[in-house]
Amino acid sequence: MATATVFVLNGPNLNLLGTREPHIYGHHTLTDVEALCQQHASRHGLALRFHQSNHEGTLVDWIHEAGALHRESQLAGVVLNAAAYTHTSVALLDAIKATGVPLVELHISNVHAREPFRQHSYLSAAARAVMCGFGVAGYGLAIDAIAAWQAADA
Repeated sequence: MATATVFVLNGPNLNLLGTREPHIYGHHTLTDVEALCQQHASRHGLALRFHQSNHEGTLVDWIHEAGALHRESQLAGVVLNAAAYTHTSVALLDAIKATGVPLVELHISNVHAREPFRQHSYLSAAARAVMCGFGVAGYGLAIDAIAAWQAADA
């Protein structure tokens, strides 16, 4: 049986982690986040696909790729930090619903303690879980949760 894959997808401006509003997002870079994700994925015997894009359609395409693996029972799950698209993207919601991928919606900051517009998510309705406020450590926790789901479903 092929190794299951976990997708970690990052939306707009997350390429600026480490320099973008460090008082909110911390000092870790996206490269640091990828290394953390690789450690957690490896610990669970999962392959990792780690991506970032500032373009909504590219994120939709990656969800479709994850969906293809899901149909072949080769997807463990998706961690999606859609950033600002969380609050605006019906296209991402539709992609998640259309593919049926098991998804963790992730936010580095506690969006519920921030501006009111950040407290609404189009994606939550299709997510299996939502995590916020754990900083970049949330990525590892999300991968651990996906691995637990996979073990429970086996």
